[in-house]
Amino acid sequence: MPEEAKSTGPEPDEAAIRDKLSRVAQLLMFRRHRQPGAKSWELRKTLGRNYREIIDMFDREIQKIGLVVKRVTEGEEEDEDSARYYVTMKEHPVLSDRTFGWRIDDMAALTVALSYILSKRGKAPLNEVERVLQEKFPKWRVGYNIDRFIRWGYLSEDDEGMLYVGWRTRAEIDQKTLLEMLLGKEGGRRVGGRS
Repeated sequence: MPEEAKSTGPEPDEAAIRDKLSRVAQLLMFRRHRQPGAKSWELRKTLGRNYREIIDMFDREIQKIGLVVKRVTEGEEEDEDSARYYVTMKEHPVLSDRTFGWRIDDMAALTVALSYILSKRGKAPLNEVERVLQEKFPKWRVGYNIDRFIRWGYLSEDDEGMLYVGWRTRAEIDQKTLLEMLLGKEGGRRVGGRS
């Protein structure tokens, strides 16, 4: 009587998928360049044409632990090759738990800059944003922070000195909720007033 084939490990297809899931985790969760995440062309080159299916499987797995894969395009275009995939938190973090290495005044400066840009329909001159920030923060800190926010992808600047919401802001920050909080709204009602 022939012996049944013994299972020596995962099926070849399953092993290949696990390898690709491991690779996508490395690409999206660990910083390799100046900015976290990976562009779609990098993922396609590493994972193959079906990279979106691998990303979807990875996304389902990490959602179980409160993370999510976000796809963000840079600029107004919906060009797939320039899209960036990035891992972020699924829910809003509780600020009292952790500031994620940020100084509280730097978080406030980013909030002020973003709220000003959003109030101007998504773009504002750099000198106006600097002027608004200098009313509350030291001048030397304002220039330093704006440069960092641009470098980290929270803001972007064009050749004409206009600031825009950056790709990382679109990935990490719920802009509508930010504006509602700044306007004092909570669940459709103004705090301390009637809706």
